[in-house]
Amino acid sequence: MRDMDRRSFIRGAGLATGAAAASTLAAPAIAQEMPQVRWRLTSSFPNTLETIYGGAEVLAKSVSDMTGGKFAIDVFPAGELVPGLQALDAAQAGTVEAAHTVLYYYVGKDPTFAIGSAIPFGLNARQQNAWLYHGGGNELINTFLADYNVVGLPGGNTGTQMGGWFRKEINSVADLQGLKMRIAGLAGRVVEPLGVVPQQLAGGDIYPALERGTIDATEWVGPFDDEKLGFYQVAPFYYYPAFWEAGPTVHFLFNKAAYDGLPEPYKAALDAAAKATNLNMLALYDVNNTRAIRSLVGKGVQLRALPRDVLDASYEQAQTLYGQLTNDNPKWKAVYEPWRQFRGEVYEWFRVAEYTNDSYSYAQQAAGK
Repeated sequence: MRDMDRRSFIRGAGLATGAAAASTLAAPAIAQEMPQVRWRLTSSFPNTLETIYGGAEVLAKSVSDMTGGKFAIDVFPAGELVPGLQALDAAQAGTVEAAHTVLYYYVGKDPTFAIGSAIPFGLNARQQNAWLYHGGGNELINTFLADYNVVGLPGGNTGTQMGGWFRKEINSVADLQGLKMRIAGLAGRVVEPLGVVPQQLAGGDIYPALERGTIDATEWVGPFDDEKLGFYQVAPFYYYPAFWEAGPTVHFLFNKAAYDGLPEPYKAALDAAAKATNLNMLALYDVNNTRAIRSLVGKGVQLRALPRDVLDASYEQAQTLYGQLTNDNPKWKAVYEPWRQFRGEVYEWFRVAEYTNDSYSYAQQAAGK
């Protein structure tokens, strides 16, 4: 190597080494400026359902990785700290700093909760994300959640769910008379006028109730989770779709004081981690459900489409209910009316490209072509 080249190389190496050293020194210095924070997060789901429960673990790991371990979140399954359906209450009271739950579990407090996750004949997963992230939905939901002392971020989606497990066939609306069904959110209020007796049960309580005959039918999520919970062992008829859950969002809820007290970089880490969780969960369900539905059919499960008259009657009841709530509940109206306008516009777009493309391609595949 010539002397001039050697001197240039040495100078360059020295600059590179100095930059690397500065970077190495800067990272710990920045980390040292950030406080050590440890939160507890309660889930509404048992840890046996690794896809939906695992969403909270994805968030916790991502936040820890992004903050060099300075911001740690301990995740607890349903029932370990509080019952699954009390996750919101625990975050609201500050018993825990965070919860991973579905907002429609809390329609008993106010029906408006459901709009943030899913309402009958609502948005699919992509449309739901579009509304929440860029259609004003997050802002509307958090304005509503402020009365409950929590801040919410989308943290998962299951995709369109199955209509559920039934002990007997449903051939028409008449077969719904007196049917005791575990059904979540506003769906219970929609199907109740059709004869269904809605029940609200946490995931871990469903199988015993179905096995004992305390309930006649249940919906939960879809093939992957449902197979794990064993519903096919006591109810052979598996109906689709869950018209009340076209694309239900799972939410992270943070106690407002705890959230407001975080440094801004930690809030940014929570936001990025929640978005990663949302994307990851939907993709996992799409893969896992594809495999599980084949497994269930192989075990003798009988797939059935919900009869058209059940769908038509439910759609009519849903519109009636939404009209009543709009008239009677100002909080519902403040969220529902912008949501309804967005739904109308996004449906028009999806009918143009998505629906026509999907319908043709699925028909060809079903025909074996």
